[in-house]
Amino acid sequence: MKVTLITGASSGIGEAFARRLAAEKHDLVLVARNEKKLHEMCDELMLKHQIMAHYVVLDLTDTEAVNKLSEETTRHGFEVDWLINNAGFGSMGDFVDLDIDKELNMIELNISSLVALTHQYLPAMRSRKRGTIINISSGASFQPIPFMATYAATKAFVSSFSEAVAEENRPYGITITALCPGATTTNFFAAADIRDPLQVKGLQTAEEVVETGLKAVRNGRTKKVSGFANYIGALLGTFSPTWLSSRVIARALRPKFQGKE
Repeated sequence: MKVTLITGASSGIGEAFARRLAAEKHDLVLVARNEKKLHEMCDELMLKHQIMAHYVVLDLTDTEAVNKLSEETTRHGFEVDWLINNAGFGSMGDFVDLDIDKELNMIELNISSLVALTHQYLPAMRSRKRGTIINISSGASFQPIPFMATYAATKAFVSSFSEAVAEENRPYGITITALCPGATTTNFFAAADIRDPLQVKGLQTAEEVVETGLKAVRNGRTKKVSGFANYIGALLGTFSPTWLSSRVIARALRPKFQGKE
């Protein structure tokens, strides 16, 4: 059975992808840690859209998680035709004050699990000469961001990795897209334990981000920024010297985290 596998599917952008693609008659495999939410979503989507929805409760920072997921999809005869690597989290603060275990877990989830899942399901897509992978990056990926140093660096990796692997696999009929949302009306800040986030005007909804991502896939785009304001910010981050953009951001955030001008 051909399926779309979505990680981080119990909330936010992952949930929005699940709901949108269920409405488009994709059969789903949803992955997250929240079993109650996954169970309720699968029941709802199957009843509403007459599709198959299967869930797998996993912590993708577990070193065996990808193997467990692969065994589960193989056991059920699922053919992963779409892979949406959405699971991830962030942090904000003076790096020396942050919990190093949490920072390393962020790297494991945002980078290692995404690479491992892509590597796991890409060979079969090649053999079928079709497939779609959407890797959720961020508007933060376009420049170093002081006081979000680890998060921005992980997303820079996601974008670079996605664009490179996309070109490797273009001859095989596979579309790989790095989707770069900006601030979105999800539980991102709460999940990251960011109690005093930057105030951003023009927040996008998760549904708007999903629409942008699906349009990018249809157009064969390897990287797409969601939202016009975020696109302008990405351009500035791309063409401004990194020392300058980093200094400007640090000057704005330093009073919040270091109490210094």
